[in-house]
Amino acid sequence: MAAVVPGRYTAQIEGSFVVFIIGVRVNKLWAVRDWLPIIKAMPPMLKELYTHPELGFLHAEYFITLRGPMIVQYWRSSEQLEQYARQGALHLDA
Repeated sequence: MAAVVPGRYTAQIEGSFVVFIIGVRVNKLWAVRDWLPIIKAMPPMLKELYTHPELGFLHAEYFITLRGPMIVQYWRSSEQLEQYARQGALHLDA
């Protein structure tokens, strides 16, 4: 196992980038059929994005909030994010 490196670090990237926050708010915990399909659709989309870096996707971080899961995504540009949202193969199936 790798050693933990203490401290805070930042990354440098040339040009601008986009931070996209997406999540699911679970209003009724017992209404599993309403929120579970949405949560299950995200891993295949992220797998597609990680395997095709030319789409403009850089990275994602997962968080669990009191109301449900949340993902912070980093993209090269808003144009690439919008293009994937409108034309992404797995995204349209989801």
